[in-house]
Amino acid sequence: MAKYCLLVLVSIYSFVGISQEITPNTLLAKSIEYHDPNTAWESFRGTLYITMETPNNSNRTSEVTLDFPSDYFKLVAKTDTITTTEIFNKGTCSFTVNGRTIMPKEDSKSNANNCGPILIMKNYYTYLYGLPMKLRDNGTILAPAVHRKTFQGKEYLILKVTYEEKVGKDTWYFYFDPPTYAMEIYQFFHDESQNDGEYILLDGIEEVRGMKIPKKRSWYTNKENQLLGTDLLTAYRDLD
Repeated sequence: MAKYCLLVLVSIYSFVGISQEITPNTLLAKSIEYHDPNTAWESFRGTLYITMETPNNSNRTSEVTLDFPSDYFKLVAKTDTITTTEIFNKGTCSFTVNGRTIMPKEDSKSNANNCGPILIMKNYYTYLYGLPMKLRDNGTILAPAVHRKTFQGKEYLILKVTYEEKVGKDTWYFYFDPPTYAMEIYQFFHDESQNDGEYILLDGIEEVRGMKIPKKRSWYTNKENQLLGTDLLTAYRDLD
């Protein structure tokens, strides 16, 4: 019993020491080294196949094509009998529903304005599937210290992130596994004093071009712990 207690104390003090000694930049670097050891994300060219499940709704399947060198994004989403296709190609945008064009394909002033909704989806998928690498983007503000927190019975190293106003207004927390520095949870608040926003549990790993991308993301409300839905990465296709 004494030996067991000693081991527990050593583990606790070791964890506290890690959270006190490691800096936010070092923690981020170690997590990126785990998830993207060969810096493959910077030149990513591929299609992610994602199934979204939400309570009391039909599944939505999405094909998300990201080609960073060509500044190209394509999202094909299918729900029941509705298929939408959104394309961003070097600043030119198009949007179709069941094959019918809603936005003009030619580059024009009106088309540039219509890129707004497509850019939102492009940024959404690029951010979520590019974490934690995206935390090195300009406008990202790392809190000055790493903290620790127990969540659902497990202790994590916590990195708090805010953004310059032109980038975003939400407050984010990223939860990293101490031994491996794998990102296992992230959480955001619009107004932290109201406990709004959501937390996302990550489960499983999909090996993609040497990267370790979370396979399953389960979204919950912060306030009610209510499941909003899950995203499952079912397949990947390389463009090369």
